[in-house]
Amino acid sequence: MQLFAEGDLPFVQAVAELSHANPFLPERMEWEQRALGADYVEETLGYWAYTPDQMVRRRANLFRLIERTRTLGESTREKLRVVETGLGGRWDAGELQLYDDLVVYILFYEMFDLWGRRDFTVLERETLDRDAWRRFSPLFEYWFELGNHPFPTRARKVALFELFHQVYRAFFNIFECVIGQSVPAAELRARIWQSIFSHDFRRYRRGLAPTMRQVTTLITGPSGSGKELVAQAIGTSQAIPFDPRQERFAAQSADSYHAINISAFARNLVESELFGHAKGAFTDASGNRIGWLETCGDHGTVLLDEIGELDATSQVKLLRVLQNRQFQRLGETKIREFKGKVIAATNRDLRREIVAGHFREDLYYRLCSDVIETPSLASQVRDNPDVLEQLVPYIVARMAPGETPALANEVLDWLRANLSADYPWPGNFRELEQCVRNVMICGRYIPNPPPTGQPGGAAGGDLSSGGLSVEVAELAQRIERQELTGEELLQAYCRLVYRRLGSFEQAARRLQLDRRTVRAKVDGRS
Repeated sequence: MQLFAEGDLPFVQAVAELSHANPFLPERMEWEQRALGADYVEETLGYWAYTPDQMVRRRANLFRLIERTRTLGESTREKLRVVETGLGGRWDAGELQLYDDLVVYILFYEMFDLWGRRDFTVLERETLDRDAWRRFSPLFEYWFELGNHPFPTRARKVALFELFHQVYRAFFNIFECVIGQSVPAAELRARIWQSIFSHDFRRYRRGLAPTMRQVTTLITGPSGSGKELVAQAIGTSQAIPFDPRQERFAAQSADSYHAINISAFARNLVESELFGHAKGAFTDASGNRIGWLETCGDHGTVLLDEIGELDATSQVKLLRVLQNRQFQRLGETKIREFKGKVIAATNRDLRREIVAGHFREDLYYRLCSDVIETPSLASQVRDNPDVLEQLVPYIVARMAPGETPALANEVLDWLRANLSADYPWPGNFRELEQCVRNVMICGRYIPNPPPTGQPGGAAGGDLSSGGLSVEVAELAQRIERQELTGEELLQAYCRLVYRRLGSFEQAARRLQLDRRTVRAKVDGRS
């Protein structure tokens, strides 16, 4: 006697794969198509994207999968229950595993209505988690507490609840982090999922979850391409233990992510910020201070943004953290344990920094086991020219929610009329956000440097300048006439680089000067 009829077996096997597939890879759609066969409705895209027609509750294929899975699950459960009462035989481990996977799929969507919302306060979230457990617990027992059948998940009730909680968070965090219908965006979503759960979700379920936070993630990519958003999606999607007696999770994910921009601190303060210090450790240490690694806690994540700015001494200490999970506060001998996750981000080529002697090679190899590269906005536009029509309304909705359709159309009309289709967007998403703000406030946007054919651009500048922008041409002419002192030349060049890059930190790196020096030159102070 078989647990599943011959005609149902392909469907059950496909659902089992769906339960463990990366939802952002094309394979997710392929398994849905195998499961539904002729009933499958062709999707507009071959991957998940943040669009109205792909939101979970609106997809026809998902509706059909859930309905058929529940129907088949009920009939299979009844067969298992009847057999256990002595009216039938036994099932092999493979059939019980398929039933297990089928039930996991059913339970996931039974809980989705509760955890699928995103607009809860922290207090409401804690109440929601308690209500979710009280709903999940009897459902789990209904499907798995059937006599003595050795279902693989039967003894992992709390673990499955924790997993569902993590998967919901990860799914929506990734959706909200990476917007737009393009292949580079789809690949980034899938890569973030792998960073959280690995490429083998079954292995993750079997026991990889507790150790994944020990893997350091390095996020690289051009400035303004969303590295911190990617880090936030990963950091707020880590596994968090649940206590069924207290009916609460050990931490709230929103409070467990800490982003630290290394370039924002003076070099002599970086160690204190990261590791903390004891009273009297240095001149201004008037009391004990807890560093960010300690604040992180057992279930938290620390983002070390601009990791390439870390000085040599701090690099050595961070290497110890990544190797031994240990650190010391400045001025202390007590060894403290770090149990959280470290994410590092940079727009520098760390391998070049190693060759130049600015970055430790052994530290790099502790960082590069999980590398994610964020794509440029230009690469997404090249793949799908309509991606701006998806990104601009999203940006406008955050800036001016009540004006979304009208303002988004105004911005898009301006872009079509004034920027060429192959505009490179050197500032990436940060530049696009600035463009939206400029059009909203001024009715126009002046790129920096302006594109060819725009006022101040190559075609609109002084021909004697060799096609340079007005600002550069004027500086070149003053240099040619030998009108500038060394101090004035340095000030002018610092201002030029600062205006091009938009931040003192980036300008300081480009000029190889201290950030405070650059700021002083830009402000006209010697």
